[in-house]
Formats: sequence, structure tokens, C-alpha cells
Amino acid sequence: EMSIGIGFRKQRGTNAVEVAQKVKAKMEEVKKILPAGADMGVNYDGTVFIEDSIDELKFTLILAGVMTSLVVWFFLGSFGAAVNIMLSIPTAIIATFMALELFGFTLNTFTMLGLTLAVGLVVDDNIMVLENITRLHKNGMTKIKASLFGTKEIAFAALASSLAIIAIFLPLGFVSGLVGRYFYEFAVTICAAICFSYIDAITLTPMRTSYLLGKDKKEGDRFIDRALDSLEKKYTKALGYALKRRGFVISFAVLVLAGTVFVVKSLDREFTPAQDQSRLILSIKTDSGSSLEYTEGKVAEIEKVLMEQSELRRYFVAIGGFSGVESNVAFSYVTLQAKSDRAKNKKLDKVLSQQEFANYLRGELKERVKGVMVFIRDPSLGGFGTGSSYPIEFSLSGSNYNDLIEESLRVKKLMEDSKLMVEVDSNYQGKIPELRIIPDRDKARERGVSVNDIGKTVQSMVSGITAGKFSKGGRRYDIVVKIQDKNLQKIHDISEITVRNNRGELIPLSEVTRIEEAKGLLSINRKDRSRSITLTSNLVEGVAQGRALEYLRSEIKPTLKSGVSIIESGSVKTYNESFSSLLYVIVLGLAIAYMVLASQFNSFIHPVTILSVLPFSFTGAFITLKLADQTINIYSMIGLILLMGIVKKNSIILVDFTNQMREKGHSVHDSLMEACPIRLRPIIMTSVSTIAGTLPAALAIGPGAETRVPMALSVIGGLLFATVLTLFIVPCIYSLLPGKIEEDRINI
Repeated sequence: EMSIGIGFRKQRGTNAVEVAQKVKAKMEEVKKILPAGADMGVNYDGTVFIEDSIDELKFTLILAGVMTSLVVWFFLGSFGAAVNIMLSIPTAIIATFMALELFGFTLNTFTMLGLTLAVGLVVDDNIMVLENITRLHKNGMTKIKASLFGTKEIAFAALASSLAIIAIFLPLGFVSGLVGRYFYEFAVTICAAICFSYIDAITLTPMRTSYLLGKDKKEGDRFIDRALDSLEKKYTKALGYALKRRGFVISFAVLVLAGTVFVVKSLDREFTPAQDQSRLILSIKTDSGSSLEYTEGKVAEIEKVLMEQSELRRYFVAIGGFSGVESNVAFSYVTLQAKSDRAKNKKLDKVLSQQEFANYLRGELKERVKGVMVFIRDPSLGGFGTGSSYPIEFSLSGSNYNDLIEESLRVKKLMEDSKLMVEVDSNYQGKIPELRIIPDRDKARERGVSVNDIGKTVQSMVSGITAGKFSKGGRRYDIVVKIQDKNLQKIHDISEITVRNNRGELIPLSEVTRIEEAKGLLSINRKDRSRSITLTSNLVEGVAQGRALEYLRSEIKPTLKSGVSIIESGSVKTYNESFSSLLYVIVLGLAIAYMVLASQFNSFIHPVTILSVLPFSFTGAFITLKLADQTINIYSMIGLILLMGIVKKNSIILVDFTNQMREKGHSVHDSLMEACPIRLRPIIMTSVSTIAGTLPAALAIGPGAETRVPMALSVIGGLLFATVLTLFIVPCIYSLLPGKIEEDRINI
């Protein structure tokens, strides 16, 4: 059926979802006035996925809150204590919305992710304060006294850990490139949530405990209390053993760290994981110079294949390219059924994801439609404003266009032969036949014909010229005069066109021009003011972006002719920018964290002890990603940065409490043996609550899950691994380093 397509693009600064909703509402009005037999529908809507993934994130946020609260209740046993902690979640999260409003942020994937991941973090300070107050109250202090002293005793460690997390996240706001804007919002969201949770922990939590804390008759008899007491005894034994064999413990840790290098090398790298957004874009190309009719015939064959697919909801196809004047180009927007409603594929007998369906369709079209190239683009890979939806995009640049053509054809073949890349395409459209009409100036002058007249005559006869207008039915139409197509079948037909000279005589073109047949370029493209040819490709199923890029840089780049260079663009450029920026952020975050901790602990040594456990958290994260068959991508990297902040908290609790014991005059060994077991319970609680808060994101199966899973798995795997190692490595390193405790700490 014939159709007209209308595309809408939002203006800068407006909300995409809001614009889409208004367009759809207006469509419902227009539908009512359409003539009989006409129908109107949405062919391609990028905002449906945005709405669905935000709804999914809202659900994850609520589930994270519930899970964290249940963990707190399980560990503390007391419902009153659990309510105390639960109240801190809405307090911090709602207050964070004020910060989002202040900074002018929207509810998007990154701010919602920030809020979801913050749920596991905001309870940490409150758990530390509450656990310490409860411990003092058990030891005989009154509720109010325990609340005052307990908060004072832990406030420094809580402030140090909160500032240490902020120190890690603030540099995220300075990431350059396209992804910087998103990271900035993510970083501010988490920093705001942590600031508000700390304020809540040292003001509202002790106030609530002074009312809610009561003598608990079951205290010590519950299963969790018995289990933790038993664990504390076993840990005390194991710690004593580890402190006697510090060299062995640290050597083992270093070996584990060395093994991580192999795990990292085996992990695939990509900019962003492909997501199932239930939409694809087909770019269709016939041979250069093909007629519109030929292209239409091939598109009809492609449509036949599309209509057989049970996965399709609807499609729209336009022949002639976006401009409508490229006779060998067509494009199609394909909308799939939502994954939850998608039927089983008839041939493969299973429900296919968007990416699996793209691979299946690629094979079907290759087998059944000949003489046409179809490039299937995945819109989920064109995020962060990279524009292109191709995972591989680069340009060959140089001054000699013939060299560029030659190299582009050679490189294209190398890419296809690599078995890593498919659907390799370039914007070089080949050479097409052309006629060159060259005026013979001497003969033209003798016959009184000007070169300008020759040009005008050829243009008007071949292309046509508007000679006038006429009106009919209230409309005005152009009258275009040109030679009939049947009189322009052969080359010599042009030479018979006559041109009028300055004496009014008609002179045949053959007498004043020379006509040559040649091949010419359809277009010449430039990039950064140099002539260039851009190549794009998709990846073979199971091949990661990083692997294909490595091949491009190591196998193709060195073989290029001198004078021809590669300029990486699109998502490849963003991939380079984001990974170098994130590595810079990790280094900067560590430097800032060291400075913050050094000033807080008034020591150059203690920050080293605290930060020593970070590399081991990365080990856990990488092993988890490997086991879950995930890649190192922009989201798993954010998980690593988040991990740096969380893991430091446990180290700070241990170091600060050991310092307090040493201030009372205990030796280093005795201080560690007393402080570490006391801090075991809050460390396990905060770690498990953070894991519980992150678990819904790790188990996500709804829209956008592909981005949340690697981030959450990095956090969970790293935290599990690091928590166990923190309990042994930090005390061993602490006892080895000559950390002096200042006796004259000023109490204000």
C-alpha cells in the first residue's frame, strides 16, 4: 500500500517522551478527519523504550528499598531498629530529588540508576550509627546517653567513608566527550544521596533511637545473633592466625591480584551492550546507477520476506533514500513485538531477542533476495548521541581520491575476510557512466555560438526548463519543456540538438562540441577538510566491538598506503573517549580519596592501608563478569567506580576503630584483635544490605536490563570478594605499616 511518512524530532532542551505523547494525542485528532480508506499509525517510536525502561527502574528502586529493609530487619532482629533504618531510605532519596530539581536534571536512565544504586549506600551510615548505639545500650548505657556517645564515637568514621565515596564520584562529573553529560548527572545524584544520608545518620537516626530503642528480651537468643556471635569467635581465631603469618596472607593476595590480569585480558570490550528495544532500521542499496523501478522491485522482494516474520509488529519503507532523490537507495523502519509478547520463531522454534532476530533476518535476506545489499542497523548501539548505529565506523582520509577508492575497496575486503565484521559498507558510491560535452571554442566563435548558450540549451533540452504556468481547479502548475525521453535513447541523439547563434540560425551541437563517454564520481565526501571515504560495519554474532577494533588497528592500519590515514568516528570515537576518560577518573578518584583520607586521619600511612583493598575488589568484579559472560563496557566500568567507593567504607571502619583502641594505650596487635571483631557485624551488615539493594538490578529482565546487569554484577562480585579480603588484608597491612597515632587530637 502507498503511504506518506512524517518524522518528528524534538527541539533541544525539550523532553522526548512529552513531545511523543503530544504527537500521538494530535494523531488521534487527525485520524477523525481522514478520508475513508486512509489509516494512520506510528511506525517508529524511540520513546516507548525510554518510558518502559524508566518504569522498570522505578520498580527496581522500590524493590531495592524493600530488599535492603528486609536485610536490616533480618540482621537486627528488632522491628523498631529496622524501621529506624527503613526511614532513612525515603529521607535520603526524596531529598535527592530536590538536588535533581536544583541542577535541572531529568528522570533519565543515569539519574534513575544513580538513585537505585544509592539505596544500598544510604543505609550504610545509619547502620554504622545504629549498631554502635545498640552495642553501648546493651553494655548498660541509657538510651539517650548511648545515642549521644554512640553517634560521637562513629561520626568520624561515617564522615570519612561518606567523603571518600564522594571523592570517588565527583571526578565522574569531569569526564569529557559525549558521555560526560550523563556521568555528571549520575555522579551528582549519588553524591547528593550520600550527603543527605550522612546528615540523616548523625541527626535523625540518634534522635529516633533515643525513642525507639528498647530492652529486647530475645536479644542474643535469635538465630542471627547466635550465628554472628559464632562467626565473631571464628573470625577472632582466624585473624590471630593471619596476623602471625602476615607475609603469607599478603603474598596470597598479591598472587590473586596477578591472576586478575589474565581474567581481564580474556574479557571482551565494547562501548555499550546491545539492548532489546524492539526496533531495527534497514538500509537498502542496489548497484550505483540503478533505476527507481529496479530498486522498487528489489524492495518488494524484501517486503515479502518481512511480512512472513511473526516477530514483526509493523514496518514502513521509503524508496529513494532520506532525500528522495537517490534512485538506488531505500530504508525501512521495522518495529518488533515487545519481547514479552514476541512469538516463537517458526524456523528456530524459540523466542528471538532483537539482536538474534537481526542475525536471522540477515541470513534470510541474503539467501532469498539477490542483487541488493541490506544493512541492518541496531538503534540501541547509537546511544549517547553518536548518531551512527554501527559498532564499527571509521574514515579513510587523504588528498588523492583514486588512492582512497583503491584502499577503501581493499580494506572492505579485509574486513569481510576477517570473519569478525559483516555488512561492510562505504559511502563511496562507485563511478557512474557520464557524458562530457566539451565546447570547441574556435568553431563556436566562427558560427557565432556562445559557450553559455550551449550550456543553457543542453540543460533545457535534457533536464527541462519551466517555460510558464497554467491554472486549473484553483492550483497553479509549472509548464516544463524538454525533449521526449524516446528521442534521447542514444549518445548521438544529444549531438543532434540545435543551438541558436547570434544571427538567429540553428546550429547542430555536433558542429560546435565534442562529446566523450567517461565514468565519473557521483559524490566526493570530506571529513575535517580532507577528502575521505567512510566505512561502517556490523559485527559477526558473538564478536565484541573491542576485538574487531583491535583487528582494525593491528592488521589493517599498518598496511595502508602512505598518504592514507584512518580517522575513527561514531561509536568507535565515543568508545575511545569514554574508556580513556574512565581510566582517568579512576586514577583521579584514587588521588582525591588519598588526599581526603590523609587530611581526615592526619596521616600519610593510614590512607594506604584503607585503599590497599581496592585492587582486590576489582578482581572480584572481573571474575563475576567473566562467570556471567558479560563484557567490560561503559556500565561495568561505572560499577567498578561505584565499587571503589563502597569497599573503602569497610576499611575505614576497621582503621578508625583500631586507632581509637590504640589511643586508649593498647598495642597495635591487641587493638586489631579487639577492634576488628567488634566491627565485623556492621561490616557484614553494610555489605549484605548493599548487595541486597543492588540485587534487583543484577537480576533485571525488563527493558534496559542489558545496561543495569553488568553494573550491578561488578558491584556484587567485587563487594563479596573484597569484604572477605578486607577483614584479613587490612589488619595485616595495618600491623606492618608504621602508623603513628597522634595523642593530641583536639576534642571540640
